[in-house]
Amino acid sequence: MSYRIAVLVSGEGTNLQAMIDTVHGREGIEIACVGSSRHGARAVERAERAGIECAVFAAADHSGRAARDAALADWIAAHKVDLIVLAGFMELLDATFVRRFEGRIINIHPSLLPAFPGTRAIEDAVAHGVRITGVTVHFVDERVDSGPIVLQRALELPYSRDIVAIERTVHDLEHELLPRALRLLASGAVRIDPTSPRHVLIEEDGAAGDTTR
Repeated sequence: MSYRIAVLVSGEGTNLQAMIDTVHGREGIEIACVGSSRHGARAVERAERAGIECAVFAAADHSGRAARDAALADWIAAHKVDLIVLAGFMELLDATFVRRFEGRIINIHPSLLPAFPGTRAIEDAVAHGVRITGVTVHFVDERVDSGPIVLQRALELPYSRDIVAIERTVHDLEHELLPRALRLLASGAVRIDPTSPRHVLIEEDGAAGDTTR
């Protein structure tokens, strides 16, 4: 049996492309469908080029956010996926959606959470003057960028603070870390610690609890 993934996108889709290039159709992992919150997103073109089923769920096409999220949830459920990946999905999902797929949604975020949640993480880190930032893969809960952390990787910031260069480096880290997280999840190596639900256990090659590799 394959490990089926739904990917939600809003824009360029570079993380989606990284998944297509590294894990789609490999090691039993299949990107079953891609849903976009925006018409004309480049990510949809990437998915269609790879032969992956796509659909657009723009908020303006529905009576409200709850109706859009319900339609999106039904579409994903019909594809019988094991995991939902938010890869540059720039909208909040309502609590009903998150509860329906509890423990089966992950997000990639461009900071070392819990530092700098939200949509301007790189800019906020630079403005704050931090010396180290990074990338986090985490489970999604009903709050913003607050779910249990699966993997993190740190990045030392240069003094020059060139936003474009930092964004490029952060995105390169995302393209490495997200496929790694997917391989771990697909292999069954990742689970929430039942005694401490904020903590994620990773059991790979006999090692448990390492979320930095």
